Amino acid sequence: MNSKLKKWLSSIALTLVVIFSLALIFNRQIKTWMVSQYNPTVSEQVVTKNEKKKADFNFSKVKSLDWKTVVKARASEKRIKVIGEISYPEVGIHLPIGKGVDNLTLALAAGTLKENEKMGKGNYALAGHHMIDKKVLFGPLYWKAKVGQKVYLTDEKNIYEYQVTTRKFIKATDVQVIDDVKDQKLLTLVTCDATGAGRLMIRGKLVKEMKHQEAPASVQKLFSRQFNR
Repeated sequence: MNSKLKKWLSSIALTLVVIFSLALIFNRQIKTWMVSQYNPTVSEQVVTKNEKKKADFNFSKVKSLDWKTVVKARASEKRIKVIGEISYPEVGIHLPIGKGVDNLTLALAAGTLKENEKMGKGNYALAGHHMIDKKVLFGPLYWKAKVGQKVYLTDEKNIYEYQVTTRKFIKATDVQVIDDVKDQKLLTLVTCDATGAGRLMIRGKLVKEMKHQEAPASVQKLFSRQFNR
């Protein structure tokens, strides 16, 4: 092997090492950036179409969120069945809601934990990842969620206003928290705690339902901005 070829191969190897090292160093930043750039179009037509599609509701299959999953999700983002939006203004959450809790959906959105959930009825349960970044996905719940705050959902037809009544740490096995409660219209948000072994549950009760176009301008505005911003 001549010296020029050796030098060229050494340069290539060094470049690859540098790229790999930078990827490791900036793994969190890259992952956060890719999640924050997901901004799907959500309309009444899109929601109606996606609500008819099948989805995976097996939460036990969900893995911790790494950059490979985020890259795969961004490459396959059209497979995410968006069926609405969630806005929790006091903590800075505005996310698309995807049908189901498969890994691709939860990499970029909040996901419904039960089949055939309906906003404003029963116990509408959503799951979302808790990343280290305090501003991404359901991460803000851990740092900022408080009893008394308002959370809004929309299926693009109506807007549903909930008020937080409970902020509680639970075991990962406490799956009954997503069950319907007789004569109550609830919203339950679930994410991991700081250890990843337990769960943080935020629960609210429905206080108001309104037509999207008839809602106060300040409420409509919550859903007019880009996601994850």
